[in-house]
Amino acid sequence: MIETLLWDGEMTCVRHDERTGASFVIALHSTALGPAAGGTRAMTYPSVDEAVADARRLARAMSLKMAAADLPMGGGKSVIMLPGPRAELSDRQWRDILSIHARNLELLNGSYWTGPDVGTGSEDMDVLARTTRFAFGRSVEAGGPGSSAEATAQGVFSAIRASVREAGESGLEGLRVLVQGLGAVGSRVATLVAEAGGRLLVTDVDEGRCEPHTVAGATVVSAEAVTRTECDVFVPCATGGVIDVDIAATLPARVVAGAANNILATDGAERTLHDRGIIVAPDFVANGGGALHLVGREVLGWSESDVMARTVLIEKALDEVFASARKRRITPLQAATAGAAERIQA
Repeated sequence: MIETLLWDGEMTCVRHDERTGASFVIALHSTALGPAAGGTRAMTYPSVDEAVADARRLARAMSLKMAAADLPMGGGKSVIMLPGPRAELSDRQWRDILSIHARNLELLNGSYWTGPDVGTGSEDMDVLARTTRFAFGRSVEAGGPGSSAEATAQGVFSAIRASVREAGESGLEGLRVLVQGLGAVGSRVATLVAEAGGRLLVTDVDEGRCEPHTVAGATVVSAEAVTRTECDVFVPCATGGVIDVDIAATLPARVVAGAANNILATDGAERTLHDRGIIVAPDFVANGGGALHLVGREVLGWSESDVMARTVLIEKALDEVFASARKRRITPLQAATAGAAERIQA
């Protein structure tokens, strides 16, 4: 029995497939600005309740992200609750799971579009696209725009620059910047930080991902110690829910700006950080480069240079968010959420 969870979205669809053992959740938060859009996350969950809660949290964040980026799409998210670790699934099992997901998308008939997320990539979007019209982020070989990692990373770097400036610094030169999660996005963010003169610290549950950055001079931090390590800028680029109230009370950083969705695990965490004078870049603004890439290239017909030109404007958008927060004496997250909500309501 799925627990009733409070949320303000339009619809949640849940399906279980006995044969593959996978469960599917598609949450549509808002279609006010256009069809709901959001990536497909594939991972194991302790329960269907938690998969539903994750999909709904992420769908709401996508509504805010699309509105903040001024894109003609709403917010949604899909979660595939795997029957076991992805690495233990055969290629046949995974294709069968994707085939069911594609049929789910077709049943929604364009009210929800999806793209890559944690556990899925461009090659998976290629598989979906054989069955459904509603998959973003296909590989270049399949006629799509390819990975959105570069645009996402550039947007996060722009967010870091704006946040550091809000903290009273003129640039990243000499600042200790801790990047958590060195996947395609986090690794690129780390490279941009090092090129800008930051003192790079890196961490990942897969220690092998740290090695290329240590060769370039980065210091490795253990995954367990990441929120206890002193730094100037903390950059979460793995999964969300990194900072709860207890961690917020002791986090030894001056700025938090990263690619992860829903960085804050609890409502009180941002207020705690704000009261301590820590600058927090709203995640749905900071990581908006991926949405600009996918929607811009596949819906609006933008070129790659158009996407990057819009992505670097994330820095200016955050300048405006911080200015609004100061003027209204609220937190940056409250200011950014209010601005996005106004666009949706209008």
